[in-house]
Amino acid sequence: MSRDFAPSVLTANDLFEGDVVYFTATGDWSRQHTDALLFTDQQEAAEALAAAQAQPERFVGPYLALAHSGLNGPEPAHFREAFRARGPSNYRHGKQPMGMC
Repeated sequence: MSRDFAPSVLTANDLFEGDVVYFTATGDWSRQHTDALLFTDQQEAAEALAAAQAQPERFVGPYLALAHSGLNGPEPAHFREAFRARGPSNYRHGKQPMGMC
């Protein structure tokens, strides 16, 4: 295993709703990035990723996304992940609170 592993969250798209989801510390999936489990151990992250990849009937494209610890939980470390966490930007629906569009 590489020593260069950076803290990451496990993310995917829910197959049925198409929404972005994040693996949590309880083993469930949440639609909120702040609920995600921040992996700091590469082996644990790889095992969780393999388990998600073994469920193609539930998740699309699971992968590990770089993140860092924030005041309210993990925060995306890349703008692409910040966009995914906020939801679609072209119209109101999903995770966007009223008034953000």
